[in-house]
Amino acid sequence: MEGDKMILSGKEILKNVELNNIIIEPFDKKKVNPNSYNLSLSDELLVYETDVLDMKVPNKTKKIKIPKDGLLLEPNKLYLGRTNEFTKTEKFVPMLEGRSSTGRLGLFIHVTAGFGDIGFAGYWTLEIFCVQPIIIYPNTEICQIYYHDIHGDFDLYSSGKYQNNTGIQPSLMYKDFEK
Repeated sequence: MEGDKMILSGKEILKNVELNNIIIEPFDKKKVNPNSYNLSLSDELLVYETDVLDMKVPNKTKKIKIPKDGLLLEPNKLYLGRTNEFTKTEKFVPMLEGRSSTGRLGLFIHVTAGFGDIGFAGYWTLEIFCVQPIIIYPNTEICQIYYHDIHGDFDLYSSGKYQNNTGIQPSLMYKDFEK
């Protein structure tokens, strides 16, 4: 129906990648699903160094390398990861979800931030949390991106906080308090 928002099919994602309306780098046609595209986990994580986090200040983090033979994640701890893939679109609203296989292991890939803004360009930071101990591996297809079309006038995402990032992004919420 006219005016309804729709999710792009896998064939539409592929078509829009070929038209450069959707950029996914690196791109692998085998990762296209019926209505999404699988994204993989990089080989690094960030963890916060303190138990109490403060929204008004930059919170210290440390980097953890995920070895090829896996890394054991602990429950009740937040791990920040990122996708291996850089994505960009100025035509669609990108959305991120965990794969069902990931969810069935009790592994969440985003605490709340699965919604992307039209115009976002960068790697997706994943807010990883597990229900029970789990071993994760680098380059695993851990989540999927899907795209909504958009209707009406809109502005492209232009926040300097996370745009065109190159690594894992801890919270930059403290910058909101500097205004």
